[in-house]
Amino acid sequence: MARGGNIVDYHSCEFFPERWFDIVFVLRTDNSVLYDRLQQRWFDIVFVLRTDNSVLYDRLQQRGYSGKKLDDNIQCEIFQTILEEARESYKSELVHELPSNTPEEMEDNVDKIIQWIEQWSVANSH
Repeated sequence: MARGGNIVDYHSCEFFPERWFDIVFVLRTDNSVLYDRLQQRWFDIVFVLRTDNSVLYDRLQQRGYSGKKLDDNIQCEIFQTILEEARESYKSELVHELPSNTPEEMEDNVDKIIQWIEQWSVANSH
């Protein structure tokens, strides 16, 4: 980042310090236009990792999250924001909710995703 000339594409602003940027562009679109564009098959599958709120709270605190950042993440999980957005944006057969409460569940999720990638690769190799 120090050399400059970088493009940063990220879903949030608070993660990066202001001193990193000479200019910031916010790209916006009418949701109906975005929905029409996403109707095209850009995604073959969507995984939404879910965590019980008490587990998530402790996990985020251990990562150093506090204040608004911690509250926003917990609230997002309580209201199932990401899951609902995925369900509203994509066909139901593409969206898969994966519990991620324990190390065993996380490992199982990695195995499921790898298995899906391997199957997709075989099915789509030309």
